Amino acid sequence: MKNILLAVVGLSPQVVTETLFALHQQNRTIDAIHIITTRQGKEQINAHLLSLKDGKYYQYLKDYNIDPSTIDFSFDNVHTIKDANGIEVDDIEGEEENEWLLKKCLELAFSFTKDPNTAVFFSVAGGRKTMSSCLMLAAQLYGRPQDRVYHVLVSPEFESNRDFYYPPRASVPIELRDRNGHPYVKETKFATLTLVPIPFVSIRDKLSEGMLDAPKDPATLMLSLVREKPHGLTIDLPGGKLAYKNLEIDMMSARLALYAFFALRKKNCKENVASCRNCTECFLEANEILEHQEGITDMYQKTAGSRPLDEMSNSGILGLTKENFHSYKAKIRKDLEKGFGLYALGELAIESVGKKPDTRYGINMDKEKIRIIF
Repeated sequence: MKNILLAVVGLSPQVVTETLFALHQQNRTIDAIHIITTRQGKEQINAHLLSLKDGKYYQYLKDYNIDPSTIDFSFDNVHTIKDANGIEVDDIEGEEENEWLLKKCLELAFSFTKDPNTAVFFSVAGGRKTMSSCLMLAAQLYGRPQDRVYHVLVSPEFESNRDFYYPPRASVPIELRDRNGHPYVKETKFATLTLVPIPFVSIRDKLSEGMLDAPKDPATLMLSLVREKPHGLTIDLPGGKLAYKNLEIDMMSARLALYAFFALRKKNCKENVASCRNCTECFLEANEILEHQEGITDMYQKTAGSRPLDEMSNSGILGLTKENFHSYKAKIRKDLEKGFGLYALGELAIESVGKKPDTRYGINMDKEKIRIIF
């Protein structure tokens, strides 16, 4: 039986050697190690674990007289999360990144559990909580009786230390920090690492044969499971409202008109991309925005509470300048933050790209998520 350690790792590569040490202490042999991480996590692993000069992974093997050839672990075994365009993700910051993370967890879990002569040890000790959750879900979907889910508990004072990777065979003093940040020295022999097996319910036998003949995308696998509906943005021009994540806010007509203009431009973009996250095709320079005054005015006429145009001066939203555009943009941002929270701004706010004088403006949200009521 070949034992494979499949772990999620964030910016703390120590979790790999800590888990390996804890498994070995329970006489669990490991034949291969595979890591799921971000681009930044990969850099940390390559620099601190797999460096042939001073990598802590190789130091651990040497310290405990383990032949490196007995464990398949190299740069090729570090699997980075990638977006829809194949670009490595820096961090798990939103729903899209989480979807790509889940896809990677499912792909690897499917691959390693397909062989009946393997046992997969899913390590959920590293990375953001969402990384642990996604790997746990993969274990629940594909796990078999011989597979296990593990977490490793490390003495708190050592867990927070960037220089601690495992208890060396010969104890050494290491500088730690107390709760007040004051340094003190403690021997590594006092570090305790506890391997905690986590029970999980496998639904592999509930999946149809068609679900097990090839890795499926998260959406297909989730059809039979509880899943929250993806959040969309609804702009209700006659009602003067915005709705997002089951929340609703009122917005002044002028601001709503300008925001709806950008949302409609995003929604009508003809660029054929899987995700709008890295696409700014629909973004406009300030001068170009002013050239669309007629479209913005038309949006304003559709909002609730707008007065007849002949009763208004040709200023404000009816006479945009670079100056009042930036003022409106800032006020819209405040409305969105107050109504939907700071973390929604990356998806909802009118953002800028490029440096002056070539700065362009637009909304990052995927066009498929936008709904406008005229």
